[in-house]
Amino acid sequence: MTEPSPLPGDPSELHLRISYDDGLWDTPQADTLECWNVAVLHRRRAHGEHHEPVSSSGCTTADCSSCTVEDVVVGSMTFYRVHLDRGRNAYWAMEEDSEELYETAQVLLDPETGSFTDEVSEQLEYVGSALLVMNRVTLDPPWRGHGLAAVLACEVITRLMAGCRAVACSPGITDLRSQRLTARAEWDRVNAKIAQGWESLGFRPYRDNVYLLSPASQDLEEQRGALRRHLAELGGSWRAGAS
Repeated sequence: MTEPSPLPGDPSELHLRISYDDGLWDTPQADTLECWNVAVLHRRRAHGEHHEPVSSSGCTTADCSSCTVEDVVVGSMTFYRVHLDRGRNAYWAMEEDSEELYETAQVLLDPETGSFTDEVSEQLEYVGSALLVMNRVTLDPPWRGHGLAAVLACEVITRLMAGCRAVACSPGITDLRSQRLTARAEWDRVNAKIAQGWESLGFRPYRDNVYLLSPASQDLEEQRGALRRHLAELGGSWRAGAS
């Protein structure tokens, strides 16, 4: 097992840009599926001609002429809000969009009605009608291994889950470029760690690697506070090491 590398910058300077690109298409498919894209940005401060990274308090004055600031993309996320009560049958809308969404639809939705199956409905409180799918979460390699994916995804889920009856995900490796994942044991270990991270937010395995989270659960809000404290601690440790 390899230890995570030191973070490349102050994690307290991470922020999110959440966007929905509305093509103004008056179609049942567009009314049913909303794709929300999230850019994970790091506000990088550099001081001097060698552009050494510094903390936000690294300059002696707030308007230091030698300090430059830029937002650098260090990760991305994709979420889908699936409206089960408008547009077309959500089951077939998901099937048409992608194989990953179709696999989720096969587990959770009734192909005849496009609604949650009776079995799924029995496990969910009625706090909304839509389904939020966390489709993809990716961080650049230097930012991995510190629990930041869960911190950031928790914030996005909290903002997008209004009006949703369930949040779903399928934990697993999405970035297949890593050469160290050729061994089966290492692959399984990383997948298990990813699943553990989502379980910490309150996701629970349902069936066929589809995990469910109820927006009515208190787990997410409780974990949100703990994850924000974790982010603050990581930031403090990074600044202490950079000073």
